[in-house]
Amino acid sequence: MPLLEMSELCNLGEDRQEHRENEDPLEAELFWAMEEDELSISSSSSSLSVFSDISEEVAAAETPSPPPSPPGACPSPEALEAPPLSETQGVGSSSQDEEQQSTTAAPEDAESSRKQAAHLMMAELVKFLLEKYRAKEPTTQAEMLSSVFMEHQDHFPEIFSRASRCLQRVFAVDVKEVDASNHSYVLVNSLGLTYDGVASDGHSMPKNGLLVLLLFVILKEGECASEEKVWKVLSDMGLHDGVEHSIFGEPRELITKVWVEEQYLEYRQVAASDCARYEFLWGPRAHAETTKLTVLEFVQNQY
Repeated sequence: MPLLEMSELCNLGEDRQEHRENEDPLEAELFWAMEEDELSISSSSSSLSVFSDISEEVAAAETPSPPPSPPGACPSPEALEAPPLSETQGVGSSSQDEEQQSTTAAPEDAESSRKQAAHLMMAELVKFLLEKYRAKEPTTQAEMLSSVFMEHQDHFPEIFSRASRCLQRVFAVDVKEVDASNHSYVLVNSLGLTYDGVASDGHSMPKNGLLVLLLFVILKEGECASEEKVWKVLSDMGLHDGVEHSIFGEPRELITKVWVEEQYLEYRQVAASDCARYEFLWGPRAHAETTKLTVLEFVQNQY
């Protein structure tokens, strides 16, 4: 990246630091969801980390102060006037080491600021596009540039690409170009599901990203996933029974009531079980609106 662009991004990161510290919970959730760039799903593990509940930033490690020098006898005047050659070399070496560390730290700090600034711009663009999705309004590149990027328009292609990928991963929302001549876009459900969990008030978040992952888990478990397995997966994702989530709300109500009533999931008691145990299956609406292959391909393409 050219030095001028890096400098602009670093300045942007510093200018928005105060905003970052005072952001609302949703913006923090978006920031950290995008910070997690990989999702691990294997045949032997259901470690779903993209929605991990990372609520605390890692504090920068403080450089430990060097231990104090042991007390010793006062040097003679001759020693002060002409220090031993080995001491002179040591001082020079120490000075060179400090200078080298300083020059090494500067690029690292600049890179850290650049990444933070890029994440902040991406979070702002994601929030802007979600507003368009909830309002069912199209948007254009020009509108995004004027609303989000302002003086940093050179970074639009990279940030727009990453924001689009985040919308797919977290919300299962696609950004589709409908007119290449003026770069206009619409936002649609990734899998064509007709219910997204957005309330009529337009303030809630689309939740199909989580639904698609649960449909995948059910497939992975042989088309029938135990409630224990589902909660293990949700826990790995930072979603816990009875704990409100800034994007998905209270997860038990969502997966055992809302999606069951909407017929995307079936939640039933396991037959012939000694105690009350439950399991999840695909509901009739999920079978009608998507396919197993579509869900598998979506997860594979995203992660």
